[in-house]
Amino acid sequence: MFEAILALLLAIAPTAAPSTTPAPQQLPTVSVHAPNATLTLQVAQTDAERELGLMSVTALAPHTGMLFVFDADQGVEFWMKDTLVPLDMVFVAPDGRVRQVAANVPVVAPDTPDDAIPRRMGTAKYVIELAAGEAVKDGIHVGTVLTGL
Repeated sequence: MFEAILALLLAIAPTAAPSTTPAPQQLPTVSVHAPNATLTLQVAQTDAERELGLMSVTALAPHTGMLFVFDADQGVEFWMKDTLVPLDMVFVAPDGRVRQVAANVPVVAPDTPDDAIPRRMGTAKYVIELAAGEAVKDGIHVGTVLTGL
């Protein structure tokens, strides 16, 4: 009798809605050398990998992040949709020279409409995302040359 009641309760119980937030990516990594640290970066090189980026990541260990690789040195635009940790965004030229650092880019509320999410833009062949504050700790600033890209 107990099993029949349990089965009935399970059958009528509401089920959890499927998550609409993508799972963190598991991509190949590369070691990039900054003045004060060696960075271990997941490499996002396809449109789909770049679009997901660090969405759904809840924490980044020191000296880790993501390297976005583009086909050419070009204008690029980033936003923080579904990104759960504040970031530093480092825009890098093909020769490894840092052109721009967008430091401490904040997380936006999940209910923020897409057209209201702030963007960060620059010209780059590579963009590196690290935990907020990490770029300065690792000695990364405009003009720094990173190796291993």
